[in-house]
Amino acid sequence: MNKFILTLILGVTLFNIILTVSFIKGYSPSLFEPKQENEEEQQRILDKYSIEALKIRSYMEQKIEIGEISAKGKEFETRYFKFATDGKTVTGLINLPRDTLSPNPVIILLRGYVDREIYTPGTGSKRVGEAFASANLITLAPDFLGYGQSSSPSAYPLEERFETYTTAVNLLKSVANLNEAFLKSGIPNKADMGKIGIWGHSNGGHIALALLEISGVNFPTVLWAPVSRSFPYSILFYSDEFEDEGRSLRKVLADFEKDYDSNKYSITKYLDEISAPIQLHQGEEDLEVPRYWSDEFTEILKEKNKNIEYYTYAGENHNFQQGSWNTAVQRSLNFYRQHFSDLAP
Repeated sequence: MNKFILTLILGVTLFNIILTVSFIKGYSPSLFEPKQENEEEQQRILDKYSIEALKIRSYMEQKIEIGEISAKGKEFETRYFKFATDGKTVTGLINLPRDTLSPNPVIILLRGYVDREIYTPGTGSKRVGEAFASANLITLAPDFLGYGQSSSPSAYPLEERFETYTTAVNLLKSVANLNEAFLKSGIPNKADMGKIGIWGHSNGGHIALALLEISGVNFPTVLWAPVSRSFPYSILFYSDEFEDEGRSLRKVLADFEKDYDSNKYSITKYLDEISAPIQLHQGEEDLEVPRYWSDEFTEILKEKNKNIEYYTYAGENHNFQQGSWNTAVQRSLNFYRQHFSDLAP
C-alpha cells in the first residue's frame, strides 16, 4: 500500500511539473488540447493562385533535362524532357527539327483536358507538335502534374487546376535554359530566344490565356477552340460529364465561393493584361466549346483594341477532324511566320 501511495504521489508531482512547463512555454498539454491545424491558413491556401497574386510572384528559371528519343520522323525527332515547377517534376515531349543550320523558334504547346486513364505523353498535342517541328519549330508539350511521369498534383481539386497555370509560367520562364540543355545532351539544335510562341487547344487555350495575363509577354499565341469563359463556369459547363453528374464538383466550388472571390481567379476579368497577338480557330459544330464563346470572346478583345485574328470552320468539330486540320495548321504557321519574319516557309 505504501509503495502504491508513493507511486501515486510521484505521478501527480510529475504531471504538475509537465503542466507548469507547458503553461510557461505558452501551450497546453496535448493530453487536454490536441494540436489543431491552423484552419484559417487552410482556408486561405488558394490566395496565392489569384491572377493578381500570380502576376507579382517570382518565377525562377529551372533547368530543363532532355531524355531519350520517343519517336523519329523524316523532318523531326521527338524526345522526353522534364523540368521543375514549385518543387515538383513535370515531364513532357520536345519535338526537334532536323534542320539545325540556324536557330529554331520555340512554341509551347498546351493541350486540353484528357482523362488520366487514357493519357499518354503527347495526347492532345502530338500531331500539331510534329507538324510544327517539320516546319522548323521546336515544340515543348508538358504533361502537367499527375500525367506521364510527372509528380502528383495537389490533392485539392481546385489547387490542382491552378497548378496548371504555374506549370505553364514556370516552363515559359525555363525556356531560357533550353540551349544549355541541348549542349549537355549533345543535341545540335539551338533555340532562338527572340522567337517564342504559344499554342493552346481547348482547356489548354484557357491556360494559355491565363499565362498571357500572368506573364504579360507579347509572344504570338494561337488558340484552337479555347475555353474562354469565366471561372468557375469554365468548369461547371462540363460537370455533367462526371459519373456523379458534377455533384462533387459543385460542392467543391460552392465551398470555394464561400471563402474566395471567384472574379480574382477568372481570366475574363484580366483581359486588359493581354498584350500578345492572338489567332483563334473555331469549329462551327464544336460541341465542347460552343462557337458563340469564341464569337463573344473575339468581340470583347476587339473592343479592347487587342490584336486578334479569328477563323471559323463550317461543319468542323472540337478536334478539327472534319477536314480543316491542315488549313488550321497552315494558318497557324503563317501567323508565327508573320511574327518570326525570317522563319523559312
